[in-house]
Amino acid sequence: MKLQPMRLALVVVSLGLLLSACEQRPQVYQQQVLALGTLVDISLYDVNEEQAAKAVTAVTNKMETIHHEWHTWQPSKLTYINQQLSAGKRVTLNSEQQQVIQTGIELARQSNDLFNPAAGKLIALWGFHSDERPDGAPPAEAEIAALVQSNPRMSKLVLEDDQLSSDNPDVLIDVGGYAKGYAVDQAIEQLRSMGINNAIVNAGGDLRAIGSKGKKSWRIGIRHPRQPGVIASLETQGDESIFTSGDYERYFEYQGQRYHHIIDPRNGRPAQQTSSVTIIHRDASSADAAATAVFIAGPELWRETAAAMGINEVMLIDQQGVIYLTEAMSQRVHFEIDTPAKTIIVP
Repeated sequence: MKLQPMRLALVVVSLGLLLSACEQRPQVYQQQVLALGTLVDISLYDVNEEQAAKAVTAVTNKMETIHHEWHTWQPSKLTYINQQLSAGKRVTLNSEQQQVIQTGIELARQSNDLFNPAAGKLIALWGFHSDERPDGAPPAEAEIAALVQSNPRMSKLVLEDDQLSSDNPDVLIDVGGYAKGYAVDQAIEQLRSMGINNAIVNAGGDLRAIGSKGKKSWRIGIRHPRQPGVIASLETQGDESIFTSGDYERYFEYQGQRYHHIIDPRNGRPAQQTSSVTIIHRDASSADAAATAVFIAGPELWRETAAAMGINEVMLIDQQGVIYLTEAMSQRVHFEIDTPAKTIIVP
């Protein structure tokens, strides 16, 4: 994610109750809502309609709260935080806000700042702090170089007790690299608090699944970065998050070249070597951030970056279509196309 525009009307798009041939058997209840700027699919197993309706309402309310707190460019608590930091002021955070910021600091540290939520000004410079797709030429090289030289990083934030500050005026926090994961984690915890232990919350293809459909695992498709449909699928095992970052998600084209939203903080430009990365991890926030960091790391640094972030199951597809898999991931994925011409498996 890569926080996309959040339209929090939370309109119900479709509602389905999928019944097996025998109505006495457990049911899969599915509902789709518009949240976090994308369609969120909520699938619940072995619940009745009343339980499911209450659960979906609770999840959508949770996501609405997260929207009001963490949207990067629409008025929110985060835009207020960034305004205060830019003015050189301290800002008071509540306990939940402290946790989100501290999580971002730690994830950035683990990734050696390849995942860098403090580089929001770079994201904005490329036009991705908008509800509309950027239109026109890329930003001037001098503007990019100035922000790279300023080196805004999460380590430039100081969080003491409930006070957040920074001595770098170019720090602008953009939680888009883990906000979707955070929202999915919160949604799953909400469901568990209501006694629901078999479910999927899928936010635009990024998801966390818990439990199963009775004796069957949840089966998940992984999008092909260059063709319609999926390139591979896998079955979940208990409690897992599956997140993918791709250069097809948000981008614009200029003079025949694609410029996507996953910006490499080392040079201030869209990362060039990767087309998509899929991560499996228990925690959705970590999976979300790791997908971004490993995408930026590219074929040369992907394995060490994943390992540093505690990620053992990774699939990276580079710009030439070469597929890189950790050994653990290779044992999980089933390719839905002909076996790729070149697949590299590493421990």
